[in-house]
Amino acid sequence: MEKVLNTNIKNVFRLLTENVVTPKAVIETALSRVKQFENHNAFIAVTESQAKRGAERSQRRYDANQSLSELDGLPIVVKDNFCTKEVATTCASKMLENFRPTYNATVVERLESAGAVLLGKSNMDQFAMGSGTVDSIYGPSRNIWGYQDECNFHIAGGSSGGSSIAVATGMCYGAIGSDTGGSTRNPASYCGVVGLKPTYGLVSRWGLIPLVNSMDVPGVLARTVDDCVSILNAIAGFDPKDSTSLTKPYRKIRLPDGKNMSLKGLKVGVPVEYFSELLSPEVHEVWNEVANLLEAEGAEVRQVSMPNTEHSIVCYSILNQCEVASNMARYDGVEFGYRSDDNESTEKLFASSRSFGFNEVVRNRILTGNYFLLTRNYEKYFNKALKVRRLISNDFHDVWENVQILLTPTTLTTAPLYQDFIQKTNRDQCALQDYCTQPANMADNYKVKFEDK
Repeated sequence: MEKVLNTNIKNVFRLLTENVVTPKAVIETALSRVKQFENHNAFIAVTESQAKRGAERSQRRYDANQSLSELDGLPIVVKDNFCTKEVATTCASKMLENFRPTYNATVVERLESAGAVLLGKSNMDQFAMGSGTVDSIYGPSRNIWGYQDECNFHIAGGSSGGSSIAVATGMCYGAIGSDTGGSTRNPASYCGVVGLKPTYGLVSRWGLIPLVNSMDVPGVLARTVDDCVSILNAIAGFDPKDSTSLTKPYRKIRLPDGKNMSLKGLKVGVPVEYFSELLSPEVHEVWNEVANLLEAEGAEVRQVSMPNTEHSIVCYSILNQCEVASNMARYDGVEFGYRSDDNESTEKLFASSRSFGFNEVVRNRILTGNYFLLTRNYEKYFNKALKVRRLISNDFHDVWENVQILLTPTTLTTAPLYQDFIQKTNRDQCALQDYCTQPANMADNYKVKFEDK
């Protein structure tokens, strides 16, 4: 059974259909692996009872030859900022430590409709504000690569670090993360798995506790591109409950057979601005190697320019914190979230609840965002950042006139050691870790064309 957990979704579906293995055996082996790797702190909550019940329902469907999809009976992990019915959804925070939603996020709902089994809720940076999964109230997640002990380990990346570890260790076949500036792609890179940030609006945000509404995108982590596509096909498409959802009907993606696939004539762009002075020699070498491989297979690789990339981090930092200030206002200890015992007055209750309910990172972003939104600063910071965001978006529009895809690094370095990572502030680390990923979230309005192959 251990080998079954390490294979891909289509192979497992075939084995389940042929009754070579059972959903119950798959789930029990996955739960065993969760315990085996518990030192890596991938989970905030393991939904063992729920997973076993899901496996039993799946078995009945297979017995009746009525499986719902190729995900039926397969364990999936969901980041702890997606609402899960009657299962705690904490955002790794004191503020939502006891929050149990009465409904499922659309992503969770669609996975369950496809027969997928929720294995648990994965660890993350508090309210998804981070790039290392080190700021959770449940402790940091620990990368499996180069792991020595609980004090000597590499970071898993963030903020979806728990999801990436769950996939990398084979606890599940895929996991759901969220991506605001790189929070799915970053940990996927550091943990050696595939991370996909779909186009904004392609996957519903309904039930995703927001960080930055205009940039948040549910993401997919899996061990292969094929598995990523299987999960994306299950969760993508219009959702009337999400006002930002794309209304164009979603046509399921079909990957071409590898034997018949050709890269001849594919136009690949390499943005010169992504060559940062902080780019490590190892990452630079791999970047060049991949470009050479594509060229050897017939692709046309050329340099392109995206001149506003250098302004992207500053622009992102301003807009991110402005939206954070707005989104976090709901957590006041009265309507939502942790309530302090200090109730001498409404003002003291608000202040005390927010002080204890949020960590320093969240409080700093709230304060900074409110500063940017002051009347005297609104035009100088917020409006100017919106104008720069348009320029960044235009860079992408312009580059698509000449190339079909962009080839860039995901992160500037390999996964740093935890002790080195925490020497810098959250703000500095996010600026460094998200350099190559967050421009795509800033340019959220470009189109993607889907074609059946």
